[in-house]
Amino acid sequence: MTVQTYEAKELFHWLVTKEDIVVVDVRNPKDFDRFHIEGPYPFEQLNISYYEFMEDEEEAVMRTPSDRKIRIVCAKEGSARYVAEILERHGYDVRYLADGIKTWGNLLVPKLVAQGQDYALYQFIRPGKASCSYGLLSGKEMMLFDPSRNLEFYIDFAEKHGCVITRTFETHLQADYIAGSRDIAGRTGAVFYANDGDFKSSRNAYTSLQDGEFLGFDSGGPRVQVLFTPGHTPGSTCFLVDGQYLISGDTVFINSVGRPDLGGQVKEWAVQLFASIQQIRQLDHSLIVLPGHYSDWEEADSNLLFARTLSEIFERNSAIYNLDTEADFVAFIEANMRPQPEEYDIIRQVNAHLREEDEERQEELDLGKNECAASAYAAAKKEQTD
Repeated sequence: MTVQTYEAKELFHWLVTKEDIVVVDVRNPKDFDRFHIEGPYPFEQLNISYYEFMEDEEEAVMRTPSDRKIRIVCAKEGSARYVAEILERHGYDVRYLADGIKTWGNLLVPKLVAQGQDYALYQFIRPGKASCSYGLLSGKEMMLFDPSRNLEFYIDFAEKHGCVITRTFETHLQADYIAGSRDIAGRTGAVFYANDGDFKSSRNAYTSLQDGEFLGFDSGGPRVQVLFTPGHTPGSTCFLVDGQYLISGDTVFINSVGRPDLGGQVKEWAVQLFASIQQIRQLDHSLIVLPGHYSDWEEADSNLLFARTLSEIFERNSAIYNLDTEADFVAFIEANMRPQPEEYDIIRQVNAHLREEDEERQEELDLGKNECAASAYAAAKKEQTD
């Protein structure tokens, strides 16, 4: 009997509905530590490598619960199939993830943020990257904000809703994942918009954004205002949708702000970010913030949506927003700097179209959670050593 597979979207559904499963990741411990399955609720996950099943099958099988549904994960499917066949021979209820963990890394989960009179706004959660992109639909058009490289998802989503993608926006030059706007524009003819502050030296064909300008749909619908908010990068940009929803990119997070040290110009970018924070503090505090990333599922609301009022974000991050002087803010950033992943520089070059990588290498670069938030890193490290 052939062991059955499952898909990433099924795994997410099981985690959300709290299905009684055990996820067994058979990659090596180093790869597991770098990136593994995470869900909105606690679940049991074991890391028993493929090599352990090869070297001592009986011991590895004994470590795997026999009275539970087992769902195997590996890098590219082959190892998971091998382990699943072993466990099936031992009488286990077992399935393995088709095409490997990259499918979890690329999974997008659509969530309706708002249904207006003439538009719908969606958040596309990417659980494997702890990131969010957005789709704004009106009439027969769809705008995208910070799409990932999962082009087929966005194109299919637009099609199912009777739309075509007409515009795609980048909030900044991404460092933690390979952005999709350039390829989406190439596939669909959509206009690619970006901020010169990040993209002027790139080789992308894009339309320059202007601070304060309004962009809209061809046949009515909501307007989108462009707000330049430099600091995380010099070209960081927020988008205000219908005067109610702030797509904040990596400038404002639910539990932090975007770290300004990724470009190697810590003080200069921290100064810019402090000024942008003062600008954000002047906005309507009832605005709903829609961030580009989250750090933990705790940030989601009861509908598993990452959206909070600006007022609540100020309260949650009072230690940052209550820093009244530029000097204090810069000191906070400098005290909490931490190394960035080595692949970030390569990803920036790919997104700037200054470097080419094949599909397999892009998949590899794209795995792993983001590390774009400016957190209380120093305090956390001190707690670990005390």
